[in-house]
Amino acid sequence: MDKTLVCQDCGKEFIFTEGEQAFYKEKGFDNEPKRCVECRRARKANKTRKTRKTRETRKTRETSF
Repeated sequence: MDKTLVCQDCGKEFIFTEGEQAFYKEKGFDNEPKRCVECRRARKANKTRKTRKTRETRKTRETSF
């Protein structure tokens, strides 16, 4: 049965489908998602940008010595 959850970031309701629940169970995830799809994408994109920036900073420091 589908569940309606509330995103912890934006407060919007989103559906945690029966298929998604089965996937989570199959992967051994104990917790339900806390963010809607849009907020998960935004969070992932932000992490990717930070990682790239950190790598670029490290390369700049290594080449400046």
